[in-house]
Amino acid sequence: MSKLIGITELSKLLGLVDKKNKKPLNYILRYWEKEFKQIKPKMLNNRRYYSLQQVEIVKMIKFLLKNKGMTISGVKNILNSNLNKLDVNNNISLKKDYFKESIKLKTKNLLNKIYKIKHYGKKNSS
Repeated sequence: MSKLIGITELSKLLGLVDKKNKKPLNYILRYWEKEFKQIKPKMLNNRRYYSLQQVEIVKMIKFLLKNKGMTISGVKNILNSNLNKLDVNNNISLKKDYFKESIKLKTKNLLNKIYKIKHYGKKNSS
């Protein structure tokens, strides 16, 4: 059985968190479920759980809406016409931009972890 991720965990993973009170913005994901037929979470005990494949689809939707500034209808057209399956090596590929952004984020997280490990236990010397 594959791992399932709850809606709150997914909101935090995507950075959909209110800046003031640090609460996850789950309503955005519920809205996207209504708009995009590709998002179908499993309902267990009246709670939403997403498979890893669903998480990738939601990440792609967020990337296209937030980073690329596309409209909901534009993202629907892309998902319905399978343009997101364009060749990754193509210079104008949306998938390439998505993976590039994903790799940047992973690299930044790794560098932060390395920095913390490097400076673990050292006293602040100013």
